[in-house]
Amino acid sequence: MDTPLRLEVIVASVRPQRFAPIVADWFLRTTRAHTEFDTGVIDLIDTPLPLDLTDTPDVLRFRERLACADAFAVVTSEYNHGYPASLKTAFDSAKHEWRAKPIGFISYGGLSGGLRAVEQLRQVVAEIHMVSVRETVSFHQAKKKFDAAGDTDDGAAIDAAERMLRQLNWWGRVLRSARSEDPYPG
Repeated sequence: MDTPLRLEVIVASVRPQRFAPIVADWFLRTTRAHTEFDTGVIDLIDTPLPLDLTDTPDVLRFRERLACADAFAVVTSEYNHGYPASLKTAFDSAKHEWRAKPIGFISYGGLSGGLRAVEQLRQVVAEIHMVSVRETVSFHQAKKKFDAAGDTDDGAAIDAAERMLRQLNWWGRVLRSARSEDPYPG
């Protein structure tokens, strides 16, 4: 299929004075240079999802948006060796809309660069029938990795982003085709 893949970038942190927009904006600039993707942003700070997981009009709109996506990338921080509660609420607020779709992670934090959060997230996304791509973008000591314009010269992260996008493209196309030919049995 020549139609670009719908890639939704989910920004997980909802804390005041969060660093997430810096990392997310860099990744979005990187992604939007790739014509194989039609990229959108779901910022959880602007996405009211109830903690009790009830169905609300906002939740139904969120699910509709997820259903239209072919692939996902999550920009996540690491808090106390884990991922933000807002992200778990987002995963738990939908079910079938996540299935048989690839996901990649862009993490940031202190010494670990958010990698402990990503390892936990790989378990969560496997349970909801997603395909976690191998490549991860990680920013260790993130606040030191970006200049005032929000750019980075972190070669490892730049390279990882390119490899992750290639993997999301491959998995996204393969799974989109498979879902259209034979609906996922999950």
